[in-house]
Amino acid sequence: MIQNRSDIIVAPATPTGVSALAVIRVSGAGSIELVSKCFSKDLNEAEAYTIHYGHILDGKQRIDEVLVSVFRNPQSYTGEDSIEISGHGSPYVSQRIVETLTKVGARMAEAGEFTLRAFLNGKLDLAQAEAVADMISANSEASLKLAMDQMRGGFSKDIASLRQELVDFAALIELENDFGEEDVEFANRDHLKELIDKLLLKIEKLRSSFAAGNVLKHGINTVIAGKPNAGKSTLLNALLKEERAIVSDIAGTTRDTIEEVLNIKGIQFRLIDTAGLRQSGDQIEQIGVGKAKEKMEQAELLIYLCDLSSTNPSILEAELDQLPKTKEQIIIGNKVDQTDFDPEAWPENMIAVSAKSGNLSPLIDKLESIAANYESSNETVVNNIRHADALAKSAEALHKVTQGIDQGVTNDFVALDIRQSLHQLGLITGEVTNDEVLGSIFGRFCIGK
Repeated sequence: MIQNRSDIIVAPATPTGVSALAVIRVSGAGSIELVSKCFSKDLNEAEAYTIHYGHILDGKQRIDEVLVSVFRNPQSYTGEDSIEISGHGSPYVSQRIVETLTKVGARMAEAGEFTLRAFLNGKLDLAQAEAVADMISANSEASLKLAMDQMRGGFSKDIASLRQELVDFAALIELENDFGEEDVEFANRDHLKELIDKLLLKIEKLRSSFAAGNVLKHGINTVIAGKPNAGKSTLLNALLKEERAIVSDIAGTTRDTIEEVLNIKGIQFRLIDTAGLRQSGDQIEQIGVGKAKEKMEQAELLIYLCDLSSTNPSILEAELDQLPKTKEQIIIGNKVDQTDFDPEAWPENMIAVSAKSGNLSPLIDKLESIAANYESSNETVVNNIRHADALAKSAEALHKVTQGIDQGVTNDFVALDIRQSLHQLGLITGEVTNDEVLGSIFGRFCIGK
């Protein structure tokens, strides 16, 4: 729910916990005057982008020794008068500062309310605002770069360009409606169809980038699977270079999934170690096997291990036939150091390693080549499912425009489908929105942002 925009809002901008410093953010018309009531110096005449040393006061009691940064509208993050108070990182002190400010008229900000105000005041569009949240939660080089590119407005410019081309033609269609009785044509239908074909190509290119964008943002869902004692947990530990999973010679040691993250060339591989695939009378183990199969179905990348010392090519071939058709598979022949390995007898794409000895160079090379496929370029990448959905609906409306022209429908219906396409594109950048959408988007932000 959007609160009163005339309120002065306050919130900690740094996480709760003991630290050297903590930052309290204040924003809204009158916020500089409000902070002055609690500060040892008068800030009312303070210039923008200046920092002032003093004390936060609750009445006559000193709460903290602080630095206060002054930002005046419209040159601030929110587009409003704003203050940032840098104090000591005691959670108690931060709480007292916030309480002192609320006593003199501020209210606690809701989640994402500072960025919401930046959007409402035209400092960011909606796609850029969502990129702020992505940047805060970025946990790899690739996800950070993607968020920064979107914050700079590259995606927004692409959407604005699409909308503008369509708006120009929509205006001509609407003009024809105004002169309906005079049977005039301002918008050439062949040119409109050419434009729509061009726009559909652009939209489809953006939509098709979502799979890569999702990987850059969230990582590659990677499942390690195989028969019991194939060395799955040993492989996980070797990749992570730590004893994350229990390893033993007893088959069926792993009964639940173990999840960890491996970062290769800025791409996160979300590794999931699973229970060994076999029939068992042990009810707990069968639950683990069921989870393993479920994870395999969901995987974007499946690393399948076989024990070279206890299996043969025909058995492996039968096992591979039972695997789900994931996007990509890596077949690993483990324990190569315990057998006379003949590459000619095994599948051509199989990688032979020794997880126990840590000889994983061929597998690391393969993972690096997969990561390299997602190296960012200068082209726009969609990484938000809301944006992908809006693009799909915009394309659907454009297809209806083309069908309508071919079928000779009236201008009213053509104009209606064009407006629907424009509406969906407008939802991406926030040119068209509602309180429910804004509440859903900004409710996922942290309080101080």
